[in-house]
Amino acid sequence: MSYDAHFKVWRGDADGGGLVDYTVAVNEGEVVLDVIHRLQATEAADLAVRWNCKAGKCGSCSAEINGRPRLMCMTRMSVFDPAATVTVTPMRAFPVVRDLVTDVSFNYAKAREVPAFVPPPGVAAGEYRMRQEDVNRSQEFRKCIECFLCQDTCHVVRDHEENKPAFAGPRFLMRVAELDMHPLDAAEGAGLDRKRTAQDEHGLGYCNITKCCTEVCPEGIKITDNALIPLKERAADRKYDPLVWLGSKIRRRGA
Repeated sequence: MSYDAHFKVWRGDADGGGLVDYTVAVNEGEVVLDVIHRLQATEAADLAVRWNCKAGKCGSCSAEINGRPRLMCMTRMSVFDPAATVTVTPMRAFPVVRDLVTDVSFNYAKAREVPAFVPPPGVAAGEYRMRQEDVNRSQEFRKCIECFLCQDTCHVVRDHEENKPAFAGPRFLMRVAELDMHPLDAAEGAGLDRKRTAQDEHGLGYCNITKCCTEVCPEGIKITDNALIPLKERAADRKYDPLVWLGSKIRRRGA
């Protein structure tokens, strides 16, 4: 079944812009990105949009569709009433470059602030051994495709520009949590306390676990339940539980 859909697409740049109305053909089985491509081909050749794989794995085509952060290539037109207006706007949390393209360099800057995995001393890379349950735990977080939809929907980033210098956002707090859970990460022996840095340097305390990041993740990663809440619990134990604090001091002295 084919029909003509009413689209509102944000057009503009860093200096400003607004929604522009388009009527564009939709064919059965298509996704929003298909319609955007047809729009480029027929009515708006200069429409700027970022995309790559069109298979939900590169994370490039992130946008907001009817106000919800989504991948355009994974949002089927069949979820919308044919008579309804579909509104496509750029991710609100990041500066607009042009049209649907935003400057996501904030995220790469935050990625560089997270210290890398610290290999265990005396163990060669090919000799690493882990329990399968530990592998599975890390693998969930490794499914991230860097679409930054979780960063976009997080109200700490989205609604408060002043928080950005102190807050890494859910994607990179998840990375800290992954490393802190990793049984082979030797960061603590090297003098790096990931739980402390999560709180003091990456802004873990700003997160109030609303689970909005989990709700928009196209890979279904349980960011809040499996990464952020456990990391908060461990950070709180390290800082406020006297037995945990004493144990860490004894271990450090013994090392």
